Amino acid sequence: QVQLVESGGGLVQAGGSLRLSCAASGNIFRINDMGWYRQAPGKQRELVATIATGGYTIYADSMKGRFTISRDNAKNTVYLQMNSLKPEDTAVYYCNADLLLRLGVRISSYWGQGTQVTVSS
Repeated sequence: QVQLVESGGGLVQAGGSLRLSCAASGNIFRINDMGWYRQAPGKQRELVATIATGGYTIYADSMKGRFTISRDNAKNTVYLQMNSLKPEDTAVYYCNADLLLRLGVRISSYWGQGTQVTVSS
């Protein structure tokens, strides 16, 4: 069974930092893009950042310069370093990965269960 397990969320004061991790496990042939999304109360889920296998990254404009996405392909893990956090960054953060489970099947998108990040003012 394929799983994406996030860790690293919590409560932090404005201006502080947190590092999220997400590890993919299970019978996976190949991992393509990995990324982070977030959903604040009453709002739609939005992109935070994505990273391709080769390291190409995309960031939402409001996260550029404050957040850094990285991955360790040997560990099937993606990270999100969040600095200079603001109260408006408060949300549930979800890990996402495009997985090929075996040759001959389509690549499918998988989601983690989410981790809460709360930034106090």
